[in-house]
Amino acid sequence: MRVTVLDDYQGVVPRLAATKELEDIPVSLHTLTERLVDEDGLIAALQDTDCLVLIRERTQITARVVEALPRLKLIVQTGRLSGCIDLEACRRRGIQVRDGSGNPIAPTELTWALILAASRRLLPYAHHLSQGRWQRSCEQIGDEGLGRAVHGRTLGVWSLGKIGSRVAAIGQAFGMRVVVHGREQSREAAARASYEFIANRSEFLAQLDVLTLHLRLGPDTRHMIDADDLALMRPDALLVNTSRAELLAPGALLDALARGRPGAAALDVFEDEPDGVAPYLNHPAILCTPHLGFVDQDTYEAYFREAFAQVRRFVAGEKPAIGEGNRPS
Repeated sequence: MRVTVLDDYQGVVPRLAATKELEDIPVSLHTLTERLVDEDGLIAALQDTDCLVLIRERTQITARVVEALPRLKLIVQTGRLSGCIDLEACRRRGIQVRDGSGNPIAPTELTWALILAASRRLLPYAHHLSQGRWQRSCEQIGDEGLGRAVHGRTLGVWSLGKIGSRVAAIGQAFGMRVVVHGREQSREAAARASYEFIANRSEFLAQLDVLTLHLRLGPDTRHMIDADDLALMRPDALLVNTSRAELLAPGALLDALARGRPGAAALDVFEDEPDGVAPYLNHPAILCTPHLGFVDQDTYEAYFREAFAQVRRFVAGEKPAIGEGNRPS
């Protein structure tokens, strides 16, 4: 049985301890390190694949792909199932689709890495230091400005779920005022944690020093934040998005930055990755990272241990236990 892992950009999956889950069973593990954008190329590469393991939603598995892979019997999604798999096409073909659990720790830590790095202007300072310029963050001294601490400032957390709650707790530990916006679940979570909940979107956005987004992407949240919303933010505010790029309307952030509200952004997610990062690269007000929210050693080990355990159980003919991710054929 051939097991193929797509989009292993760093080529690390074969070296994970999680691969021990595949020992002593009749499978061969193959990983593809380059993203296959062309659907025909993807189909050609997967012709001999029996089990496909996806790293989150890096590649869309469309009905055409599903129908063109005669040997495919199982798709395993690392983490929670997303919208990148055509489940109806899998059902028609009798292909099982299984998923795993999420991990809020790594994205929480990355969110704070971005907040601190952007607030203190760490990357431009480090870049100019490598060029021999001491305590400089801009080419022209007239453009220089100072970074700032987060203590005493206002952190806005949009949606207080598993990740948002951790981000908020760290903000409070830094001495920030934490305010929350979102749906009823966020209101209830804010009350339990004794955070201030602001139901009015305009009032919420207008008073923030840092806004961090932690909403789920769905039909009602896609493109829900537009240029008018961003225009309400202060000219020295920082927007941080480690959730989903599609929460913002197309072009809204670049337009808002050009108008000076907010003053800066730190982004880990982009539409149409990886090519979609291009308009944001080298923008003086944007810190970009290549979707690293879940990309760390501990998360990969957990994701692939669970994914390869699913493969092992499938090979053994076992059905998923209650509570395990599964989308039956």
